[in-house]
Amino acid sequence: MTQRNELHPRNKHSGRYDFPALIEIYPPLKRFVTKNEQGLPTIDYFNPYVVKLLNKALLMLHYGITYWDIPKDYLCPPIPGRADHIHYIADLLGYSPENNPSRRCLDIGVGANCIYPIIGCAEYNWTFVGADINPVAIANARKIVTCNPTLAHRLELRLQPEPQFIFKGIIQPDEYFDVTLCNPPFHDTNEQAEREVERKALREQLIQSGKKLPKVELNFGGHEKERCCEGGELQFLLNMIAESKEFGKNCGWFTSYLSKEKNLSKLYAKLKSVEVAEYKTIEMKQGAKSSRLLAWRF
Repeated sequence: MTQRNELHPRNKHSGRYDFPALIEIYPPLKRFVTKNEQGLPTIDYFNPYVVKLLNKALLMLHYGITYWDIPKDYLCPPIPGRADHIHYIADLLGYSPENNPSRRCLDIGVGANCIYPIIGCAEYNWTFVGADINPVAIANARKIVTCNPTLAHRLELRLQPEPQFIFKGIIQPDEYFDVTLCNPPFHDTNEQAEREVERKALREQLIQSGKKLPKVELNFGGHEKERCCEGGELQFLLNMIAESKEFGKNCGWFTSYLSKEKNLSKLYAKLKSVEVAEYKTIEMKQGAKSSRLLAWRF
């Protein structure tokens, strides 16, 4: 299938999901797998519970995770897209099969799902600090770490005590990170987020059926604090860029996912105003949908 063939070359999720293999490694998924109009296996991507089972199976099959769960109504991330972010960040850091040094990463908004550290640890043997403003998310992420030996001693979790800050209170004066990662809240209001969730679930159904795709991003559900912040994605990233200047010596690269291309001009202007040494936009392609990573360093 061509729908995911434009994922990063190292991404394990190109093409259709291998439902027979997923069912074999995680049998509870079987009762929710049906056939689509073309007679191919699929699931109901509008059902958050079923999507969570799919994620459990994907993480077990591809990343060696033995336990993974999230609280009700928390973000159930689209694993193919999140894996793409990790692979492109690896390229940014100069990865090659002959050159894969240990990297220390800071995940801003690690969430209850812990997905970036899971993939980064499995694929590149990185270590992580995961930060979040939500104590429920931190507690759930800690349980995932505790229950998975592959994550033990590779992921440290920190609660952000001051929600108005991003790096302050998390990065210590003598710390250094090779890269920071973030998947920022996209929306200004929860109503906007709810409409987008419906479109994203529809897109995943179309991917699996082989039908023409609308230009929307793949994603599932999410707690309000994970999806929304005042001013949406643009304001969050403007704040992040402004605050990053104080920590320029503590981080090699700052990066963030960026969903809306229209925000780039304002973000570029902000980057110039804080006098970064370099910035770049890394384009990513997932079928009919384009997205990007914004990266900068001092």
